[in-house]
Amino acid sequence: MSPALAPERELVADCASCSGLCCVALAFARSADFAFDKPAGEECVNLEDGFGCRIHPQLRERGFKGCTVFDCFGAGQLVTRHTFGGRSWRDDAGIRAEMFAVFPIVRQLHELLWYLREALAMPAAAPLHDALRASWDEVTAAADAAPAVILELDIDELRAPAAALLREAARLTREAARDDAPREPRRTSTPLRVKSSRLSPGADLLGADLRGADLRGAELRGALLIGADLRDADLTAAELIGADLRDARLDGAALDRAIYLTQPQVDAARGDGRTRLPAALHRPSHWRSPSR
Repeated sequence: MSPALAPERELVADCASCSGLCCVALAFARSADFAFDKPAGEECVNLEDGFGCRIHPQLRERGFKGCTVFDCFGAGQLVTRHTFGGRSWRDDAGIRAEMFAVFPIVRQLHELLWYLREALAMPAAAPLHDALRASWDEVTAAADAAPAVILELDIDELRAPAAALLREAARLTREAARDDAPREPRRTSTPLRVKSSRLSPGADLLGADLRGADLRGAELRGALLIGADLRDADLTAAELIGADLRDARLDGAALDRAIYLTQPQVDAARGDGRTRLPAALHRPSHWRSPSR
């Protein structure tokens, strides 16, 4: 890919350069993911004076699994360092409410940029690269704007054309993958256990048995895959944008060329040392022991 199609931007969280925005600005409710309720705008009791988390190494064990699967896509450090010029909500009470309102909006914009960059890296989507780059520039300008401008943004209006481009890029990539697929099945393991008609956008695959399934080029956008068994499945060029992979079994699954797979999705799932991930994503720490 040419440099012109690979925009440079920090789209990975750097908590050391953020003022703990996700630990203050956002709300969470007591559940399997959080040990207690916290209203938006109130500091988490685990937030340290230096904006670190005092229980970070034990978040899962202490009942905060939800924290381990959250990613701001770099919005936290952008809002802290750029949007508010390094000022902190602790140091300047006058910006507190505005900063907390801006952060979730910029997070949405940065997540959209992450997907746009993924699409720009798809060779099969070359006919769309000019339009994708134009969309990238528009979303980038919005994310870099002044707080007052960001708060007036119509996110849905900004997202709609980008989403259409992302869907088309994924379609072209899925079709290219199917055209390149060998005629003989790559795997000889257990066959697919769900009807192919269920493999569609928004499909309800809660707890589905998909062990060893050939899901190359599957359109699983927004699919409900909570607790699904995808061990040894081939998800090459499978579109996973918005798919819910909480507690899905990914042991041995081929995800290294999946479309729009994000770190939060991986963090929410269960895998092992055989799970193949895209180079841009890392293996979660809770995958260190073999899944059972």
